[in-house]
Amino acid sequence: MLNQIIEKIEVAETIIIHRHVRPDPDALGSQIGLKKLLTNVYPAKKVYAVGEVEESLLFIGEMDQVEDEVYQNALVLILDTANQERISDERYKLAKSVIKIDHHPAEDQYGDINWVDTYASSTSEMIVSLIESSEKYDSKLDSEVAFPLYAGIVGDTGRFMYNNTTQTTHERAGKLIAAGVDQPSFYSQLHKKSLTTSRLEGYVLQHFIFHENEGVGEMRITADTLQSFGVTANESSQLVNVFSQVEGMKAWVFFVEDEDKIRVRLRSKGPVINTLAQKFNGGGHPMASGATVYSFEEADALIKQLKELCGQN
Repeated sequence: MLNQIIEKIEVAETIIIHRHVRPDPDALGSQIGLKKLLTNVYPAKKVYAVGEVEESLLFIGEMDQVEDEVYQNALVLILDTANQERISDERYKLAKSVIKIDHHPAEDQYGDINWVDTYASSTSEMIVSLIESSEKYDSKLDSEVAFPLYAGIVGDTGRFMYNNTTQTTHERAGKLIAAGVDQPSFYSQLHKKSLTTSRLEGYVLQHFIFHENEGVGEMRITADTLQSFGVTANESSQLVNVFSQVEGMKAWVFFVEDEDKIRVRLRSKGPVINTLAQKFNGGGHPMASGATVYSFEEADALIKQLKELCGQN
């Protein structure tokens, strides 16, 4: 599989790298890390990273502006995206060939080549394994490549605290550190919060609900609340884990009203939640998933099912 991917990259003159909408550190880290790697290995090739901008993660890297005609005969690599509906920028359909690289359960095999590894902690870790598979790629691993990949691994492992962190994950993170990642600088940027987000965090800690009998936490942030604190729906994602360490917490859910829908962020310490997310227009990992509901009545239904799920564990 890795050899097939490298062969496709070798013959492509133009490579465009996509990832999912509303990117997290792994989506951006794998995307920017791969772009910088391929630019190092193939300086004559045209390599782009595309998608909407996430202001809070600009320290990982910036996006390129690409015209439609650039997609003609291009190879597209789509990272960290389980299904086509979540791909940022639909112009991937204009490309000559598409490769999917992802670590989520294989819900939608949309690529000409689909490299899916659900045992990997992150797509960024998968890119490190791609680097390890090629002496040519390995020789071009520098601090510019390592920094975003390290960000992606840290992001999707919860700073190495989640149970998707393996010995191999630590070894690959160590390889990136050896390549020159400035850890103090990285963590200071990762944990930086605006004053408005910090004040919203205080509000969340005061107002979240804990269903103690089932071990379920919930927080509902309305559009009016976001507006009153001057925080965007995307920025609120930084707060999904702020009450996760409450004693007895098995799983928790964050509802954030965003225009005509309500974003749902589900997290768990044990009960498998991605099957529940699938029932509500979403999916993801067994312990970290996302979904979408369109009313707070639907949110009530999700909470009811989450309580039932946690009551069984």
